[in-house]
Amino acid sequence: MKLRYSPASPFARKVLVVAQEIGLGGAIERIPTDAWAADTDLPHDNPLCKVPALITDEGGHLYDSPVICEYLDSLHGGAKLFPPAGEARWTALRRQALADGIMDAALVCRVETTARPAEYRWTAWLDRQRNAITRAVDAFENETGSFSGFFSIGEIALVCALGYLDFRLPDLDWRQGHPSLATWYAAQESRPSVAETKPNG
Repeated sequence: MKLRYSPASPFARKVLVVAQEIGLGGAIERIPTDAWAADTDLPHDNPLCKVPALITDEGGHLYDSPVICEYLDSLHGGAKLFPPAGEARWTALRRQALADGIMDAALVCRVETTARPAEYRWTAWLDRQRNAITRAVDAFENETGSFSGFFSIGEIALVCALGYLDFRLPDLDWRQGHPSLATWYAAQESRPSVAETKPNG
């Protein structure tokens, strides 16, 4: 398998964490990709020109991160990171969606403040994204006590989201007012899959 990815992408990191957790990290060839490069060939593997994109051993193309992660989870016989049915599945998927929403909003903030000329930046739009991030982090703080200890796709996505906030939006200081979540996150940072995929770039 081949993964088009950026080491700075929280969505690509989610895929890499999943691969490590299920023992498939060594089965994936990583192809660093600049989705913003004018001459990129990424649309061949993902028409949306976004990372991550996975090329399967059969030559198929999968995107985006929730699809790739669930595909990888289908390739092993151990405990599934995507619970197969019932309340546990819906909880994991909901947490993944909320964490992915944090990443989406943080990426919008990143593009708005680094790629758009200052005179064209939309302050109200930035405020909307930051408020969405704050509400989502508040929601996770309120349910941290119900985390079971199993590192499902929901918790994996959350780790990647919070790591991206540290990486790109440290001024948000998400730990402030979220002591339970901060304690939980600190405990996850030592997991090999998390430590080895820390964003850079």
